[in-house]
Order: sequence, then structure tokens, then C-alpha cells
Amino acid sequence: MDNLSFFVGVLGNFISVLVFLSPINTFCRIVRNKSTEEFESLPYICTLLNSLLWTYYGVTKPGAYLVATVNGFGVVVETIYIILFLTYASRKVKCKTAQLVVGLDIIVFAVAVLFTHFALDGDVRINAIGFLGAGLNIVMYGSPLAAMKTVVTTKSVEYMPLLLSFFLFLNGGIWCFYAILVKDPILGVPNGIGFFLGIVQLALYARYRNSTNSSSSVEPLLVSPPLPATF
Repeated sequence: MDNLSFFVGVLGNFISVLVFLSPINTFCRIVRNKSTEEFESLPYICTLLNSLLWTYYGVTKPGAYLVATVNGFGVVVETIYIILFLTYASRKVKCKTAQLVVGLDIIVFAVAVLFTHFALDGDVRINAIGFLGAGLNIVMYGSPLAAMKTVVTTKSVEYMPLLLSFFLFLNGGIWCFYAILVKDPILGVPNGIGFFLGIVQLALYARYRNSTNSSSSVEPLLVSPPLPATF
């Protein structure tokens, strides 16, 4: 069982790296068109916060170096995404994005680190950080609900492409399976939700992928990347 859980954990880390890299097509389009168009920065800002929290968790918990490394990679990648977004966003969107970065990625993270470091210790501190990360994962796994509503109302999958939905499904599924193996409900709950939402998105994509309202000339876009929840 230990060997199986280790193998699934390593596989989960590999998939998490792919998840972090999944929005590359989106940002290639943004750079090419020199515009962020209708894309939102919030998913990337929240993903950065999530990666920061799990990197802190990995550094704090003994033996959790894999968590720190894969999410540290996520911090670097998401920071690059946000810089590119700020570079090509309109003035109004740029101001809004900057405010969100300061509020969430700097202030919220700093408060979380200071509170858990000075007010808590031992396993209580580790569990508190884990609950914060898991809670954010649940919120972020639910973020595609708006895109799913758009797909149903417009009958177009332009802004909810197959690759994103597949990564949400795969990432949630592998970490949910890992959580079952190691009996970790904190890990299992958010990723179980992500796995379910991934199935729903794949079903919607299959239903509306041939819709006449979808633009066949648009490349696959990755708008709201799912979060890798790694323990």
C-alpha cells in the first residue's frame, strides 16, 4: 500500500506540473494579440495564493519537501502569468488586477503566515495551513461554474476548452485516489469536488463542442486553471 501511495503521489506531482503549465496557450494568445480580451486575472491570482500556501505548508511540515518543490514551481509560473496579464491588460483591468494581487497574494498570505507562525505551533499550525489551502482549493474548483453557465446559455465552449476540463478531471481524480489510499479527508474533499466538476465540464464539452455558436478559428484556451492540491 505504501508503494502504491508513493507512486500515485509522484504521478500526482507530475500532473500538477502539467496543470500549472496548462494556461500557456492562453498567454501565447494574449502576447500575440497584445490584449487580455475577456480573460479574467482572478483565477491566476488565486492559484498563486494557493501555491504560496502549499509551499508554506511543505516547508513547515517535516518530510513534505515534494509539496514545497512542486508548489514552489507553481509560484514561479503563476507569477509569470500575472506579469504578462498586467503587461497587456487595459488600464482599468490592470488597476483591478494589481489591487487583487496586493490584497490576496501579499496581504492575505502575509497575515496567514504571521498568524500561524506566532499564534500556533506544532501539528496545530500544520493543520491550520492545510485547512486554509483545502478551503481555497474548494473555492477554486468551484470557479469554473461561471464558465459552465456561460457554455449552457451561449451553447459555446470557446471559453471552457477540452484541455482545461480534462486537467481538472485528471488532477482531482488522482489526488482524490491518493487521499483515499492515505486516508486523508483534508486532501480528499476538495479534490473529490474537483473530480466531479471535471466530469461535468467534460460532459458539457461533449454536448456543445459542435455547436454553431462556437468559433472554430479560436485556439484551445485555458481560462481558469484547476489547482493542484498536493500533500
